[in-house]
Amino acid sequence: MRFRKPTVEPLEINLTPMIDCLLFLIVFLLLATSFNHFSRLNIVLPEAEGVPVTEVDKTIEVAVQEDGSYSVNGIALGSSTEADLINMLKQEAGDERDMMFVIAADGNATHQNVVRVMDVAGKMGFVNLNISTIVPVGQAPASSSDAVSSTNEATQ
Repeated sequence: MRFRKPTVEPLEINLTPMIDCLLFLIVFLLLATSFNHFSRLNIVLPEAEGVPVTEVDKTIEVAVQEDGSYSVNGIALGSSTEADLINMLKQEAGDERDMMFVIAADGNATHQNVVRVMDVAGKMGFVNLNISTIVPVGQAPASSSDAVSSTNEATQ
C-alpha cells in the first residue's frame, strides 16, 4: 500500500475573532459605564482680578512661610501650632472680629498650613477674610499705585 506524504499547510493566525472580541468588550464597557454626574463637585473657583486696596484702621496679616511657620503682623511665632496662632491672634485683635484679616501665603507653602489659618480665623469669628494675591505680569493692577491686591472671602 502506498501512503501519500501529508502536505503541510502553512500556519496562519486569524486575528478577526480577537478583534471582534475586543470591540465587543469596548462596547460592553461603554454601555456599562454610568454617566451619573451626581458625584461631581460643583466648585466655583475664585478669580484673582484684584480690587483696589481700601484703607482700614486696623488689620491683621498672617504670613504663612514656605516651611510652615507663621508670623502675625510681622511678629514671628515660636512654633507653628494652632494654639500659638490662636493666642497671638487674640493678643493682636482683642475682642474685635470685624477687622480685615489678610492671609499672605508663600507660593510654595503647603495648602494645609493656609487652611489651618483659615480654620482658626473662622473659629475665632473673623468675618472679613482676605487672601493676598499678586497681579500676574502683563495685567494692569486695579489700583495703579499698588500691584498687590486681595481677594475677599466670606467666612461663614
